[in-house]
Amino acid sequence: MATYQDFLKLELRIGKIVEINPHPNADKLYLLKVDIGNKIIQLVAGIRPYYNEDELKDKLIVVVTNLEPKEIRGYISEGMLLAASSAEDVSIISPDKTIEVGSKVK
Repeated sequence: MATYQDFLKLELRIGKIVEINPHPNADKLYLLKVDIGNKIIQLVAGIRPYYNEDELKDKLIVVVTNLEPKEIRGYISEGMLLAASSAEDVSIISPDKTIEVGSKVK
């Protein structure tokens, strides 16, 4: 079981998707550029079957920003967006009001 101290190790921030590109070699992946306030990071996200590019542009999302970078299908992912999933669908977690990019989620 994770402790509260384990949870505190995660840095969750509000990010804004500023660029979306389909992964050139994976039908289910997007390469996202996300502004997290102090910099822009790249995420490799498996949400392409569930969202089109117009739905994602300028969307505010919750991002784990302190994960170790990981290579996914030839591209570096510098974090992870949060999403809920069921057997049929995926829903990105996002704030219900406009809030400053880079705001800490706690």
